[in-house]
Amino acid sequence: MVAENAAPLSRDECAAATGIARPLVAYHLDKLVEHGLLEASYARPAGRNGPGAGRPAKRYQNVRREFVVWAPARDYRLLAELLVRAADEADGEVKAAITRAAREVGYSLGSSANADPPGREQTLHQILRGRGYQPYQAEPGLLRLRNCPFHSVAASYPELVCGLNLALIEGLLAGLGDNPENALLAPEEGACCVAIRTSATNDRERPR
Repeated sequence: MVAENAAPLSRDECAAATGIARPLVAYHLDKLVEHGLLEASYARPAGRNGPGAGRPAKRYQNVRREFVVWAPARDYRLLAELLVRAADEADGEVKAAITRAAREVGYSLGSSANADPPGREQTLHQILRGRGYQPYQAEPGLLRLRNCPFHSVAASYPELVCGLNLALIEGLLAGLGDNPENALLAPEEGACCVAIRTSATNDRERPR
């Protein structure tokens, strides 16, 4: 839940959103900080300043570092970097094949969900969350993706990886029976380069 919110969350907010007792929430949040998976800071709630405002509340937010654990050791990131580097140096035919493959994989993800039209948008959110994109409604009609699952490779080969990402999500939308042109390149610092036009109302930064 903390990872899906750009703004830091307090213990009270996390407890209210999850329905878990505040002491237990505080214990687990502090353990995540202890292991380097969250960062903690202190701040008073908005509008509460000056004498009598009380102590600042402890707040938690996601860290920008990446954690990958495999047992036994695996190095899929290196493999991805090798393949992307080769593709980046290849001709247009290879890049076109990558784009086609990304659309086909995205289409398969969407079509296998068997979403009916009323539940299409909810299914889209679920698939994106399951793939690590951390979607949120940035404004009415625009879904943004807080995390890029391919960030470490995209940092070195942004044009190729962002194009692949766009094709993947275009295919996903088509597989769900939606318009693939609703996916668009909209780079934003610290987030995925792809955004999606939707009909959703604004629930910006609501704790999940």
